[in-house]
Amino acid sequence: MLDLNVLEDIGPATRICLQKAGFRSLKDLVIRGATDIASATGISIEKCATMCNNARMILEDLGIYDKPFVQATVIYERRKSESRISSGSKNLDNLLGGGIETRSITELYGEFGSGKTQICHTLCVTVQKNAQLSRLTGNALYIDTENTFRPERIVSIANARNLNPEPILENIIVAKAYNSSHQEVIIEEAANVIQLHGIRLLVVDSAVSHYRAEFLGRALLSERQQKMNRFLHILLRIAETCSVAVVITNQIQSSPDSLFGDPFRPTGGNIMGHTTTYRIYLKKAGKNRIARMADSPYHAEREILFTLNEEGIGDPLQ
Repeated sequence: MLDLNVLEDIGPATRICLQKAGFRSLKDLVIRGATDIASATGISIEKCATMCNNARMILEDLGIYDKPFVQATVIYERRKSESRISSGSKNLDNLLGGGIETRSITELYGEFGSGKTQICHTLCVTVQKNAQLSRLTGNALYIDTENTFRPERIVSIANARNLNPEPILENIIVAKAYNSSHQEVIIEEAANVIQLHGIRLLVVDSAVSHYRAEFLGRALLSERQQKMNRFLHILLRIAETCSVAVVITNQIQSSPDSLFGDPFRPTGGNIMGHTTTYRIYLKKAGKNRIARMADSPYHAEREILFTLNEEGIGDPLQ
């Protein structure tokens, strides 16, 4: 881990102040940003901005971040080698261009029972199984905000996939968030947990439930959106800086003014839509489920079928 000693322009007192506030590495500085650092430590915003810029330049030299001005061909070559995690369904992997992508946020939204949590549980297993396929492999961090994580389900998925469930469970770190403030504290510590435990998949199930329950009415809408915006941007910086795949689930709400088409909309408004990289809309279809690529920088907007089964998720029988 690149600790704060690498920064030559900060003294021992500043370093101790940062460490006491939870900033232990260069990645912590870049992920949290100058405003967060200043608020947590009392250090001037100007000095915090300088520290963040210097930390970013060091990470650029190490290849963790791209230089400020690069040719598109460089980005294209890096994109071709981007790691992906298999979802467990060939159809869903095909919709995603090979699986859940690292260094990005994939949002799953839909009504209850549409398969959001089942996909998350399956990914916690497949991210570890990928080693057998010579693909991305690592551990999982599962942030549970709705009390939906069930280790029994992990065991059944692992058994159905002929895997030993004991090491699978040991390699899943679970953090239960009891309110929105606790959820934010957890995500602030996530970068250190990712480095310590070799995390390659970060799941937040769900990202909006606490905010939706605690900030009620139009009077608190602005504050809710600001807090969600900060939370999501920290998630995005974690994905980019730590090279992990971030998967979040989201709820839906009915739009009463919708006379035609689908009346359901994902919660979170424009902030959620602008921050997530890929948005997948899940719907029930009898015994099967429909996944539609609702928003993506380059994927086509289309639908596929998948099913829920003992292996977590899979493809319908032909």
